[in-house]
Amino acid sequence: MKQQSRRRSQDGSLSDDREPLVGVLGGSKSDFPILEKAGAILTELNVPYELLVVSAHRTPDRLFEYAASAADRGIEVIIAGAGGAAHLPGMLAAKTHLPVIGVPIPTEHLRGLDSLLSIVQMPRGIPVATVAIGGGENAGLLAAQILAGRYPDIAERVKQYRHRQTETVLNSPEAGGAKTFSSSTHRE
Repeated sequence: MKQQSRRRSQDGSLSDDREPLVGVLGGSKSDFPILEKAGAILTELNVPYELLVVSAHRTPDRLFEYAASAADRGIEVIIAGAGGAAHLPGMLAAKTHLPVIGVPIPTEHLRGLDSLLSIVQMPRGIPVATVAIGGGENAGLLAAQILAGRYPDIAERVKQYRHRQTETVLNSPEAGGAKTFSSSTHRE
């Protein structure tokens, strides 16, 4: 199966020398704005990934082929986003032993609640890790954290990412201290 791969080297340039470790799949191209947020995190953490459309309903044979070949191609984690009935993450989980992270995509009428319930309510024995509705960033971070158990370089980059998050909060005006305001008039 030929997929369009997006892999970036540490300096951000496109790189074809590393095989993807993460498969990022959307049920349709309209899911990409959220799934590209997962890709942005993976790129920031220098984790190679591929991004493609695989529809559980419109291209089920492609879904089954992807699930069957992913591990042999070096994929270690799958992120799957879908809206509405959102069967893509669950069907992938049913067809592979790899961890699957489900991303509920917001929908026009139910704002993603239908997607969330579809993804989170998997039967016993077929788990799907589920992030928040529209939670592409957390899906990318969770995939990196799963890989961090096996790859020390990814673990170190995840630690650095978390440290930067902490520093950003601690250095913000709202962090743990009182704000000081001055006024031209004071009550005495």
